[in-house]
Amino acid sequence: MNESDEKPSQNMLSEQYKDASNFNVRIQTFQSLSRQTTDFYAWIFSQIAKTPNSRVLELGCGTGRLWQKNLERIPTGWDITLSDFSPGMLKATQNNLSQSERHFAFQVIDAQSIPFEDASFDILIANLMLYHVPDRSRAFAEIRRALKPQGVFYAATSSHLTLAPLSKLAQEAGITFKMSLDGFHLENGAQQISQWFSQVELALLENTLVATEAEPLLAIARSILPQNQYSEAVFERLRARIQQEIALHGPIHSNMDTGLFKATGHR
Repeated sequence: MNESDEKPSQNMLSEQYKDASNFNVRIQTFQSLSRQTTDFYAWIFSQIAKTPNSRVLELGCGTGRLWQKNLERIPTGWDITLSDFSPGMLKATQNNLSQSERHFAFQVIDAQSIPFEDASFDILIANLMLYHVPDRSRAFAEIRRALKPQGVFYAATSSHLTLAPLSKLAQEAGITFKMSLDGFHLENGAQQISQWFSQVELALLENTLVATEAEPLLAIARSILPQNQYSEAVFERLRARIQQEIALHGPIHSNMDTGLFKATGHR
């Protein structure tokens, strides 16, 4: 029997994202294992329409990497507000952009209750975060309300197959582990968004993670799982299971496809 069969709670998510440490581990590890040479954040920014003098809101900005990576590409006249549900993550964003001459506004915001008037924004961005939102219908309603009628909503997510081999190995080691993508992923995202917007397009960035040793996958698992829920012996068991899999079958290949939904036209 697994040590825990509970799904991640909001308390667990708040603990995981209280600061940027777990997020940074995952980003660095994904980059080290990636077979995709295109920078994800540069690719995302290239998909966003560069309409002059736009008012822009990003929900769940994480550590601000989208803007850090693209400072020189931001159009003149953009009024940008970066937000996150986690004060710790927002602080990391502020620190990362503190040396930039570009002005950003920063605000703690719950996507389910956006504290701006109707039709406030030309562009609204939600990257790799909607699967964490408990009430997505409420969030989508808020996003549509806060967007101008001709505004554009961009939402990035990953495949529901993300890290499936690691999930399987973790379960065999007695750990309940699964990326919390079930709510909103590449395969079901368009259906959800289309309830609120009349036109939805998907740009896909295919990718595979390839692990030739256990430590990177173990680091990912540690960054997602609550540390006080599993003993060190359990993580050692997972390390041994990953090493065994690699010894028997070679490098572990994991789907890491990501995509960006572009939505327009209020329903």
